[in-house]
Amino acid sequence: MSTITKIALGNGGRLSKLGLGCMRMSSVWGGPTNDENESIATIRAALDNGINFLNTGDFYGHGHNELLVGKAIKGRRDDAFISVKFGAIFYGGQWLGLDLRPIAIRNFINYSLVRLGIDTIDLYQPCRLDNSVPVEDVIGTVADLIKEGKVRHLGVSEITTEQLRKAHSVYPVTALEIGYSLADRQIESELLPAAKELGIGVVAFANTAEGLLTGEMKAPLAAGDYHNHFSRFQGDNLIKNLEKVEALKTMAKVKGYSPTQLAIAWVNAQGDHIMPLVSMSRRSRLPENTQAMEIAFTPEEMNTLNTHFAPGAIVGGTYLHR
Repeated sequence: MSTITKIALGNGGRLSKLGLGCMRMSSVWGGPTNDENESIATIRAALDNGINFLNTGDFYGHGHNELLVGKAIKGRRDDAFISVKFGAIFYGGQWLGLDLRPIAIRNFINYSLVRLGIDTIDLYQPCRLDNSVPVEDVIGTVADLIKEGKVRHLGVSEITTEQLRKAHSVYPVTALEIGYSLADRQIESELLPAAKELGIGVVAFANTAEGLLTGEMKAPLAAGDYHNHFSRFQGDNLIKNLEKVEALKTMAKVKGYSPTQLAIAWVNAQGDHIMPLVSMSRRSRLPENTQAMEIAFTPEEMNTLNTHFAPGAIVGGTYLHR
C-alpha cells in the first residue's frame, strides 16, 4: 500500500495528507449502520498505513460514531489525531437545527470525551455557524476548552469567508473543513484564499461531489435516493452533469485509474495545505484511495480538468450551496 506523506495542517502539527472520514460508519439520516467490526478494522488499518487524521461528529449516529472511533483507537491514542464536529441536533433521522450555546458546547464535549475514551480532543469545531449565537461566544467557548486542556486546536466547518475571519480574530483557527471538488469550486474565489492568507489548513470533503464524479452514477436515480432532494441530480440537470463527467472517465481510463481516484488526486494537487477527507467504512477501499494520493497530472491534463470543470460547469445545487 502507498505511503502517506505528512503535512503541517495549520498549527496542528504533522498530519497525514489524506484524512479518514468516519461518518458513513454510522447511521446519520436513519439508514442502516455498517458492520461495526469492519469499520473498526478499517480505522485500525488506516492508522497502520499512516493515516492519522480521523474525522467524526458527536451527532453521527447519535454518538455511535464516537463510540466506534473510541473502540478503534483504544491502546493507540498517540497514533490518532481526532477531529470532532458539534452543534447539529437530529431526532428520528430528521435534522432539527443547531445548538451553539456555550452551555450546550460544554455539555457536548463531556459526552464526546467519554464516548471516545480520551482526555483531550485534538480538533474541535462547530459543524457550521448560523448566527443564532454570536461567533465570539461560540469560538470563545472552544478557546476556553483549549485553556482547560479538553481541546488542543480550534477548527471550523462549512462557514463563510467573513465568519472565518471573525472566528480567527477571536482565537487562531487551525483548520477549515469544507466541501471541495471539481464539481464544487465556489470556495476558490474568496474562502480558500482567505484560509491560505491566514495560515489555516483546509480539510476538504465531498471530493467526488456526493458520487457524481465516481463515474458510476446513472440517470434517472431510484425514487428513494437522497440525491433527488437536490437540483443537481434532478431531470435534465443530472443528464447534463453526467455528460460532463465523461471527460473525467476518459482521462481516468487513459491514465489507468478510476474517476474517483482522479477526483481525489485533483483535490490533493490544489495545495500542500489542503487535505482530502475521504469517507471509508471498508478496508478494501484503503489501497485505492491511498494510491490516489500519488497520482500526478501533467500541466495539459490539469488545464483540461480545470477548463472542463470550470466553476459553474456543473448545473444545479446541493447542500454545499447553501
